[in-house]
Amino acid sequence: QVQLVESGGGLVQPGGSLRLSCVASGSISRINAMGWYRQTPGKQRELVAGITSDRTTIYADSVKGRFTISRDNAKNTALLQMNSLKPEDTAVYYCSISTNSGRYWGQGTQVTVSS
Repeated sequence: QVQLVESGGGLVQPGGSLRLSCVASGSISRINAMGWYRQTPGKQRELVAGITSDRTTIYADSVKGRFTISRDNAKNTALLQMNSLKPEDTAVYYCSISTNSGRYWGQGTQVTVSS
């Protein structure tokens, strides 16, 4: 069993910042890639940011320069620092990990950017 627990979501004003955290636990031998996705009602889940085991990163064009993904391999943790938030960043954010035994998802955390 593998569990992912996300935290750090909430309500923030435009221009503000939030930091999302994702902690993986359970039967994990090795985490290859970790990523953050987001989804709004009626739309497909989209990749926001990803990071490989050697810390190569990838970002959606819409968040480049504003969001930063990082990981702590010793703690099986992924972080997403979100700065200069915009109303269009409002979504449910999901953490995902890719391991040798499959891909796993967290339950999601709501991020709302509104004045």
